[in-house]
Amino acid sequence: MRLHDLKPRPGSRHRRKRLGQGESSGHGKTSGRGGKGQTARSGSSIRIGFEGGQMPLIRRIPKRGFNNKAFAIRYIPVNLEALNKFDEGASVDESALRSLGLANGTGKRIKILGTGELTRKLTVTAHAFSASARTKIEKLGGACQLVKAPAAEKTPEKAPKKAPAKKPVEAAKPEKTEKPEKPV
Repeated sequence: MRLHDLKPRPGSRHRRKRLGQGESSGHGKTSGRGGKGQTARSGSSIRIGFEGGQMPLIRRIPKRGFNNKAFAIRYIPVNLEALNKFDEGASVDESALRSLGLANGTGKRIKILGTGELTRKLTVTAHAFSASARTKIEKLGGACQLVKAPAAEKTPEKAPKKAPAKKPVEAAKPEKTEKPEKPV
């Protein structure tokens, strides 16, 4: 095989769609842009959800409730069965799980789940364990060690409430002196 024999894989290269090349091409006259109007002009783009000035659907519907997705704690699940790849008596932690490809993903926490059977005594260090995983590991004489969550990932604790502001002490007002009543 020489350089002149090299060709791209079949189907990887597409012809450019040639617009405005006559009606029989199927892309003539308006070149696939439909009739007149804003979208027929060059440089036109309308943002997603824009309805021509009409109140958009996303603003018309009522909004209720709360979504915890942004604040949820996410774990990378690792099944107990997968830990059989380690040698007897090994110490298993996050770096060991990642190096064997058992804990893939961008999550920062690992949870050991009890699916499958463990056949080796291991010392497992993780952020969380399911109850069944913990009993299966300890039944074989292994140990489960919890890791503290990374400091940056912890949710900030609520600041203590400030004491109510003290009312300013009012200047002593001179007492009213009553005027003597006039005799009638």
